[in-house]
Amino acid sequence: MVKHSKPHPRTPQSDDNRQVRLVTALLDPGRYPHAAKRVHLIETHISWVLLAGRYAYKIKKSVDLGFLNFTSLALRRDYCKEEIRLNRRLAPQLYLDVIPIGGTSESPLFGAKPAIEYAVRMRRFPTSRQLDRLVARNKLLPAHIDTLAVTIAHFHNGLPAGETASQFGTAAATHSAVSKSFEQLQAALAGGEDETSVVALHQALQAEYDKCKYRLEQRHMRGFIRECHGDLHLGNIALIRNQPTPFDCIEFNPALRWIDVMNEVAFTVMDLLHYQRPELAFRFLNAYLESTGDYSAVPLLRYYVAYRAVVRAMVNAIRAGQTSLGERARTEAIAHCRDFVALAAQRLAWDRPALIITHGLPGSGKTTFSQVALERLQAIRIRSDVERKRLFGLAPLADSGALAEPIYTANATQQTYARLYELARELLTAGIAVIVDAAFLRRHERELFRGLAHELAVPFAIASLQASTTALKARITRRRNESNDASEADLAVLKSLQAQQEMLTPAEQHNTIEFFNEGKEFAADAYTWEKIDRLIPR
Repeated sequence: MVKHSKPHPRTPQSDDNRQVRLVTALLDPGRYPHAAKRVHLIETHISWVLLAGRYAYKIKKSVDLGFLNFTSLALRRDYCKEEIRLNRRLAPQLYLDVIPIGGTSESPLFGAKPAIEYAVRMRRFPTSRQLDRLVARNKLLPAHIDTLAVTIAHFHNGLPAGETASQFGTAAATHSAVSKSFEQLQAALAGGEDETSVVALHQALQAEYDKCKYRLEQRHMRGFIRECHGDLHLGNIALIRNQPTPFDCIEFNPALRWIDVMNEVAFTVMDLLHYQRPELAFRFLNAYLESTGDYSAVPLLRYYVAYRAVVRAMVNAIRAGQTSLGERARTEAIAHCRDFVALAAQRLAWDRPALIITHGLPGSGKTTFSQVALERLQAIRIRSDVERKRLFGLAPLADSGALAEPIYTANATQQTYARLYELARELLTAGIAVIVDAAFLRRHERELFRGLAHELAVPFAIASLQASTTALKARITRRRNESNDASEADLAVLKSLQAQQEMLTPAEQHNTIEFFNEGKEFAADAYTWEKIDRLIPR
């Protein structure tokens, strides 16, 4: 059991003492209106959570940290109500109601009035199902990541855009939040050995802001500021009935949740990087982008990932300074703080543009290869099958047959490759590795992208996927039967493309890695990946 807190140095002394006495009393299982064998207490820098029987009760600390103010009972009541409203959007099965607590601090009564405190009542779940616990035990699966990405994409797409006249999410407001986080972080580390590295990080993040300020303003004007979750790190997502379920939205400050949707996505990406799982971070990011098509936000990723790492560093620094914390927990919080500062600096310096295009017939394994490669290289993939449909207003798995206009004409193909080129250029210019997943069966298509890599002076490779006609037909038939892929190629398309394809030239072979994909699952030997690493240094 986590011990209860001693008074926080920034909290009004009398109110804090009352809250401590109240939480101490609520450690008694007999105080609850339902069965509870014992009560576990979890403490954060802003709240206490009491785990009792089937339920969890969250009480907000009477603190003013600048970015939040819970110092009055009325404020805590209102923020409890807001917490219920916001979290029911993503986790309605967890968030039940707001419970008044009456009586006295030493003898509290749930549901009694007049209230001396308020608690958010939630349905309890095992903390072992939180994604931060799962990833630490290597139990977070690719399927969980895929489901989470689609959940967040649908959540964001369903949110109304903020008013363009609002100051929420403007470049100035966003950077103000960054600056305030740094103020908190630097205040917590003042005079210590970490102060120099934090000052250097602040300067680097300011330089990154100067580079992307215009894009931040564009995003604000184009409706990408929405009322998001606001705190989407892995500790705030749990597997509920095997579905990743975000909980614990930011309720205490609207400026911290009315943000760019990519700011939100960056928090999850950052946390996966923190747990040394870059392959899952880029799997999540790519699945989200494939669902939303929001590739224009990717150049902001360095800025947002660094900002989110600073937020986590700040939280750990504040926690390390709490007088109630034991020496072991304090040492751990300081170590986490340093890790997040280092991660922020690392991602700000990340600049590894490279271009890989795939080459192969339908069913050869281009998308399977590119999935492995994007995770390995920390790259962004752009799929022709998906972007072709997006040009016609279709979702990736939608059937184009219902449209009056066919989407597989020569003109549509030209438009698709033009869109792939435009996206690739934008991402490469931002210092990001790009994989373009398309057939590239014609020489002029390949030459267009080879020319782009040459113009931008970035590494270039062609991943050529080969398979027997028997294997191609079997995969296409299976894919058509399962209807689980964006590709609509059938056996007739395969036959037509086999007749039309233009073989790689000897000059192109210098930049080509061939994969012979005969098995059910994609596989490549170490030598093949070594060749990719030579062409595309990591």
